[in-house]
Amino acid sequence: MALNGHCMCGSVTWAYSGEITRNLVCHCADCQRATSAPFTAFLGMRPDQLNRVGDITHYESSPGTFRGFCPSCGTRLYFRSDKWPSEIHVHAATMTDPAEYRPDAQVLMRSRVQWLDQLRSIPVHEGFQQAPSTRLR
Repeated sequence: MALNGHCMCGSVTWAYSGEITRNLVCHCADCQRATSAPFTAFLGMRPDQLNRVGDITHYESSPGTFRGFCPSCGTRLYFRSDKWPSEIHVHAATMTDPAEYRPDAQVLMRSRVQWLDQLRSIPVHEGFQQAPSTRLR
């Protein structure tokens, strides 16, 4: 499989050619905190088949677990852990076309935020419900 992606500002790009080892949506508290989101979708890849261009900063979120991000825009790109030395877990939202992502499992459901169950029953809008404030501070 050939995939590619980038951070928000484009300073970091990645390309992958190889077997995907995982297609997961993770609900763990660590991923929630690291991404400021209720869950994270990622792809498991073989590190030797992932090519990256650009500077990446790492944060050790727990012993032996490192989260890579773009130092320019802050986009979270991946995490790698000593628990899975032959994998790197790239965030699906960084794919050039994230709509192509198809997870095949959800994990750590005990940490799943309950309000996700309500999403289908609350109003939806194509834009913000009201215009941004124009007040000067």
